[in-house]
Amino acid sequence: MAATSRFLRRFGACVVPLLLSACATPAPYRELSCGAAVAPALAAPDADRITTTLSVLTYNIEGLGWPARSGRGPSLDQIAERLAAMRAAGTAPDVVLFQEMFSGSAKQAVADTGYPAIAAGPHRTTRARGSTKDKLPGKSHIDRGEIGIHFSGSGLAVASRYPILLTQRRAYGRKSCAGLDCLSNKGIVLARIAMPGVPTPIDIYDTHMNSRGASRAPGPRNLAAHERQALEASAFIDASHDDAYPLIFGGDFNMRHSEPRWENFSRYQALNLVHRVCADAASGCDVHMSWDGDEPWMDTQDLQFFWPGDRVSVRPIRVEAMFDGGPSGPELSDHDGFLVTYELSWPRDAVPQPGGC
Repeated sequence: MAATSRFLRRFGACVVPLLLSACATPAPYRELSCGAAVAPALAAPDADRITTTLSVLTYNIEGLGWPARSGRGPSLDQIAERLAAMRAAGTAPDVVLFQEMFSGSAKQAVADTGYPAIAAGPHRTTRARGSTKDKLPGKSHIDRGEIGIHFSGSGLAVASRYPILLTQRRAYGRKSCAGLDCLSNKGIVLARIAMPGVPTPIDIYDTHMNSRGASRAPGPRNLAAHERQALEASAFIDASHDDAYPLIFGGDFNMRHSEPRWENFSRYQALNLVHRVCADAASGCDVHMSWDGDEPWMDTQDLQFFWPGDRVSVRPIRVEAMFDGGPSGPELSDHDGFLVTYELSWPRDAVPQPGGC
């Protein structure tokens, strides 16, 4: 009790203003009806199948508030302005998976992109259910934020040009986080979108997993937390995904240069990795970004995975960076955006799934 009091006295002057600032701006939420949605362009490459495309950007916008970050407002405003301008020009990603939407400025920026459908991830008070109660390796330490209190939500949001039919959220467990990451209620969110003219909806997931050095937790502790989150994310997908629908899973996975994290994650997740598919020259996927080595997925935190549905197949046909200092715009975060264009394909005689648009 005395140690907790010392912690609150030491950090209260910083944390309380941060909490109040974040809470003052609600997480963005916006609905789009099927009747107001604009259908994608469809193509018929042969007599048997119909195709269209879906572009998905995953982007950690570095939306932490003071004292973790300061002066982020102008860059966050630019992110919103540029995505809004691209929307007006018809060149914006169809779906954006945001991470680190913590501060009031970050929440406002996501809202200001102008996407007609927006759903947020787990909120600050979203309860973790079905998570382990077992202790992590080592001891918790209040000086690195392991105090059992969340000061913010997950920082996740899915913004879409198409209607979001269903949103489901899962917060990672209190024993499934390590270090400073425990101050936010990290988790995973499902946004089931409907594209007019496509026979089935598409299940799209967004997550942000436990960091390594930035968490300030010892290696064995943050590794175990990451493994538990990988297991919980897999369980959530298994429980919430309809196998009839295509699936896309993106976010900030915090696995860069970590073989142990990849081994743990792969133990629970068998989805197709976009980087691995597109690294194969025979895949037909156009790579418009700089990749070094034979395993480019090891050089980034920002990834996307996919899986086909029973009637609608999905495959990546183009990958590129956004906001990386190139033609797509200046660097506005400590992450580049990772944009994947997918081809969706289905038999011409496929009957539309009830519940779609």
